[in-house]
Amino acid sequence: MRALLLSFISLILLACTSQEKKASVMAASKEKAPYAIVIHGGAGTILKKNMTDERETQYIAALNEALDVGEGILKNGGTAIDAVEQTIWLLEDSPLFNAGKGAVFTNEGENELDASIMSGNDQNAGSVGGVQTVRHPISAARAVLEKSDHVLLTSKGADQFAKEQGLEIVDSSYFKTERRWNSLQRILEEEAKDKRVLSELSENKHGTVGCVALDNQGNIVAGTSTGGMTNKRYNRFGDVPIIGAGTYADNNTCGVSCTGHGEYFIRYAVAHDVSARMEYLEESLSDAANHVVNKKLVDKGGSGGLIAVDAYGNVAMPFNSAGMYRGYAKPNERVVKIYED
Repeated sequence: MRALLLSFISLILLACTSQEKKASVMAASKEKAPYAIVIHGGAGTILKKNMTDERETQYIAALNEALDVGEGILKNGGTAIDAVEQTIWLLEDSPLFNAGKGAVFTNEGENELDASIMSGNDQNAGSVGGVQTVRHPISAARAVLEKSDHVLLTSKGADQFAKEQGLEIVDSSYFKTERRWNSLQRILEEEAKDKRVLSELSENKHGTVGCVALDNQGNIVAGTSTGGMTNKRYNRFGDVPIIGAGTYADNNTCGVSCTGHGEYFIRYAVAHDVSARMEYLEESLSDAANHVVNKKLVDKGGSGGLIAVDAYGNVAMPFNSAGMYRGYAKPNERVVKIYED
């Protein structure tokens, strides 16, 4: 009899917990926004004491400019995939961020770029890894999504595919910036002194750019682009070109773009995990994203953050590092931040 009573009480508690979760989700999504866009420019050891006023102003301006591009498309009824691609174009063209023009260097002194994009309405996705001649890797990822039977193309094959699709091709020297080159040289000097691989010394270890958008048709698209990790070797890929690790989108749950120590994001399928927690545990976007970034990743030793948008236009931007370049825009609402609150 006692066992039966305990079982009955347990069922009541489970039902209450389920109702609380549903209430939490509904409380975060009472009203559906006509559109929403969120961006990031990488996470890492970003401290105000190490930032000049001039450089901080440049970052804030670049983030706002990127939001202007994407929000302008969404405001006028444009698609989420156009908003994501064109927003990331601007970030890829800025030497401030570790993507495109501002990409970091490999141990061999080259730039190897990765990007991915995913559409939430049909779960179609495209990504490229290790490209060296495509001005906008995010466009190469979109071309893989829309014009191939594949999901991931890499290296010379991906460059060739991008050229065949009529994308803008540049000499590899286009991506070189003095700031990133000097970062590599400092690491190589330290490496020569103590014979250790010191990629972790890079000030831009977690440099990546990303964008997630919800359009007025209810479609969610997520995209991510990166130059990878300074001093990386052996054609290393991080999480960015791996669908479910660095990028994921599902109209029924959310879209996610990640930035951080890629090996951890791959191991724990971070982008997909946020969506899965929403689907299977009925968690809100905020609860799911915060659990994955500030509990699961922290417990495993991973650092970084992510941006996400759900089907109602709710936004999440959690990170467990010192800072993350980030911002979002919705009707009559805009936030741009760099440091921890």
